[in-house]
Amino acid sequence: MTITNHQSGTNVHEVAEGIYRINTPVRIPGAGGFSFNQYLIADDDSLLFHTGTRRMLPLVREAVASVLPVERLRYVAFSHVEADECGSLNEWLAASPQSVPLCGAVAAMVSISDLADRAPHALADGEVLSLGRHSVRWLDAPHLPHAWECGFLIEESTRTLLCGDLFTQGGADLPPVTDSDILGPSEAFRREMDYYSHTRNARALLERLAATGPTTLACMHGSAWRGDGATLLRALADALSA
Repeated sequence: MTITNHQSGTNVHEVAEGIYRINTPVRIPGAGGFSFNQYLIADDDSLLFHTGTRRMLPLVREAVASVLPVERLRYVAFSHVEADECGSLNEWLAASPQSVPLCGAVAAMVSISDLADRAPHALADGEVLSLGRHSVRWLDAPHLPHAWECGFLIEESTRTLLCGDLFTQGGADLPPVTDSDILGPSEAFRREMDYYSHTRNARALLERLAATGPTTLACMHGSAWRGDGATLLRALADALSA
C-alpha cells in the first residue's frame, strides 16, 4: 500500500493485476469511520471507476497520478448517479481531454447526456469493452442496491467485479484487501442505515452477478475482498430474502 496524501490518509493498493484501489478514510463526528474507494484500471485505455465527490478531487487525482498520468485516462465510469460515484465527473473530463463518461444506457439517457460536459459512451447490458490487456463487461442491475440506472462492471481477465455499494462496510481503518467475512459487517451496516431499494428482482440480479465467477469484489466502501465471490453474492441474496 502506498500513501499518497499523509494528511488525509489517501492510499493506493493493487488489488488485482493492473487494478488499483484508491482509498480515502474519513471520520464523521458522532458516526464513526467510513471510507470512499475508487478503482483505476491501468491499460492502453485506462479506466477510473467512480470519481469521488468534488471535494475529494485533489486527493483522488493525486492518487491516480501516482500510477499513471491523469491525462491518459480514457474512461470515467460509475455504477449510478450519486455524488461519490460521479460528483467530480466534469472535472475529470477537463483534466483528461481524451476521456469520456462510461455508464449504462439508462444513466446516459436520464442524466449523463445532460449533466456531463462530454457525450457518454453508453454500454448496453452485457456489452464488453476492451481496454487493452483488460476488458470490462457492463451488467445492468436496476435498483440493486438503489437507482434505476445502477449497474456494475466485471473485469474479465482478473475476474474483478466492480460492485459499487454492494457489501458496504463501515470503518476507516480496514485493510485494502481481505479474505475475511464482509457479509456480516455489511449487513450490520445495512441494518443501521438501510440504503437498499429491496427490489423484488434482487435474487435474480445477484445470481447473474454470481454467474460471472468473480474472485475479487472491488467494494466502494471498505475492504476489497478475495475469494469465492459467487458464493458470497448468493449469501447476500439469502440475507436480503430473510
